[in-house]
Amino acid sequence: MSSLKNNNIVLMGFMGVGKGSLARELTKQTGRMAIDSDDLIESMQNMKVSKIFEKEGEAYFRKCEKNLSKWMKKSVENTIISIGGGFHHVGNLQKIGHVIYLESSFNAILDRINSFDNAKSKLKKRPLLQNMAKAKALINERHPAYIEQADTVIQTAGKTSSELAEEIINMFKLNK
Repeated sequence: MSSLKNNNIVLMGFMGVGKGSLARELTKQTGRMAIDSDDLIESMQNMKVSKIFEKEGEAYFRKCEKNLSKWMKKSVENTIISIGGGFHHVGNLQKIGHVIYLESSFNAILDRINSFDNAKSKLKKRPLLQNMAKAKALINERHPAYIEQADTVIQTAGKTSSELAEEIINMFKLNK
């Protein structure tokens, strides 16, 4: 059995891999609270992520993530935390909780997003997915950092959120 730092599970991976869906499923199956870093930043900034990128730029957004990570380290326990695809830059992930990298190929991520009825809006809310060539280069660039910072790597290909949740619940012997 693996141990959980701060009793938190941090779900890390590229945008669109299903971190939020998995967090909701884990909440449903375990009763734990779930938070999403992008949602918290949107609340703090009173602006959607895409607008923050448009008005303030990516560097400002990354600064918001860094500030949020400090708060999480100090204040969040017993929680499922889904983080944005670039949140790994904050540098203190392992101090926030047990980091699980949800690994998937770029094409599998696109297939997952495109399988939703609201695929266009899901793509639109991800500013870094607006240019597919750049996005593909970005996933390749981030992959080594994800691997380096992960305590655990889980392959998502062909698995539902429910199946992934079961895998994590069994890994940590979480109460249902």
